[in-house]
Amino acid sequence: MNTEEIVFSIIISAGNARAKAYDALKCAQEGDFDKAQEYLKEAEAEVGNAHKVQTSIIQKEANGEKVELSVLFVHAQDHLMTAIAEKELIINMINLYKRISELENK
Repeated sequence: MNTEEIVFSIIISAGNARAKAYDALKCAQEGDFDKAQEYLKEAEAEVGNAHKVQTSIIQKEANGEKVELSVLFVHAQDHLMTAIAEKELIINMINLYKRISELENK
């Protein structure tokens, strides 16, 4: 994979992770916590894919290979970090929805 393909792979995986996390949140809002968990697992897998690709770039540089730093690469990194942060926030929000649901059902 060339650098451009690597960058776009990170962007795509990060975007997919965010979308799955928001799908999970929607399910939680509707009370479907099992489906929310499924979406969160898919989101985590997408983050994992992006991390693998990111790691390949880091390993290249660690091995002394010159890695071109572009605005597009920085953009990809931004997408990945945002996806991770949003996924973690959504996990906390889903836990709150669960607590609310449990309290309402008492």
